[in-house]
Amino acid sequence: MTSARPDSAGPVTASPPGTRWPARAAGRVRLPRQPLVRNLILLIAGAAFFYVLTTSVSTYNDFQIGEIALYAVVLAGLSLLTGHNGQFSLGHGAFMIVGGYTLALLQAYDPMNLALELVIATAAAAVAGVVVGMPAARLSAPYLAGVTLLLALALPQLAAQYGVFGGEQGLTTTPPIAPGSLNSQQWLAWIEILCALLVVLVLSNLLRSRFGRAFRAVRDDEVAAALSGIHVARTKVLAFSISAACAGLGGALLALSVGVVNTGEFPLSLSIALLAAMVLGGAGSLIGIWWGAVALVYMSTWATSLSKQLALGTSASAYLSDAIFGAVLIVAMLAAPTGIQGGVRWVLRRLWALVIGGPPTARAPGAQAAGGRAAGARASGREVAAASANAGSAGPAFADGSPTMQSTGPSRHTEEDRA
Repeated sequence: MTSARPDSAGPVTASPPGTRWPARAAGRVRLPRQPLVRNLILLIAGAAFFYVLTTSVSTYNDFQIGEIALYAVVLAGLSLLTGHNGQFSLGHGAFMIVGGYTLALLQAYDPMNLALELVIATAAAAVAGVVVGMPAARLSAPYLAGVTLLLALALPQLAAQYGVFGGEQGLTTTPPIAPGSLNSQQWLAWIEILCALLVVLVLSNLLRSRFGRAFRAVRDDEVAAALSGIHVARTKVLAFSISAACAGLGGALLALSVGVVNTGEFPLSLSIALLAAMVLGGAGSLIGIWWGAVALVYMSTWATSLSKQLALGTSASAYLSDAIFGAVLIVAMLAAPTGIQGGVRWVLRRLWALVIGGPPTARAPGAQAAGGRAAGARASGREVAAASANAGSAGPAFADGSPTMQSTGPSRHTEEDRA
């Protein structure tokens, strides 16, 4: 079946009914539909990219790339918590403290394999996330943000009061020994990149499982999720503990990167900057976290260079990085409300439509965000139904967890209608 287009010289093959893309775009390369296979391919591609990048830059740039990777680990957990589960945290710096101090204590009193130390540091932060998340699961967004903010303020002060944590000076960490003649900073950057890629792989598959559907169902409507058989409090605690575990792993990697763990490495401004970077990259996007991590690492460097060029004083230079970060965040939210990754996706879709004739319409980021809210409202029922189908419950339940009454036989009205 062919159809002639007014602006074309010859016939164009028509698209099969029900397809979204034109027939001439059917030959483009597609990734496998299975999430695990697709994510493994992307992981290998990302590993190859970072390998080429780290082998072609200086040692200091390797250090910065490693910091981008460790911040990506923290932002991945925060993106899951906020973007997919709807909880807000201003205290993820506190969970980074837990992971950093756990690694430093293990190296000081019971040295072991680095991989095992990182696993224990991650598990300690996950346990702290469960402890904080259980009472916080009953709080709404502003109150939860206040509780986590208090945690970020109190935990560094507690660590400075006890000698086992090294007081104000903190504890030192030992970086891993590079094999052969490999540069130690490059080896540490590879470890941090590997951890970041593995975290993104695990979270990407998790968000496409029944747990991810439960996270989004609770985010969209807690009452509907509870009526569909999802344990809302348990789902919130699970999301909080996973996010805290990512923060703990990032804190342990940061301790290895800087070589020391003290309260000055995890200020309150770090927790706020993490949330801002997650929003800047795109909440809920595991690709957008890399944009936020790049902004976190390079914003201070750019601010230092700018302050030297403008001959600013020490007091002005100290706050210039925060001012630039805030200005970039405001401009990005005005230009792309869905974050940098949302804006990039919109530009790519426009280019695809112009070059190959992709989707018939490509809305601007602002319209996309407004339409996304309406689409999210329409899809909320489907998310809840899909999550409840995998929740493992015998039937729907009320908000307090008690099961609803279900029919065990044919309906009387059905028999009367049949008669």
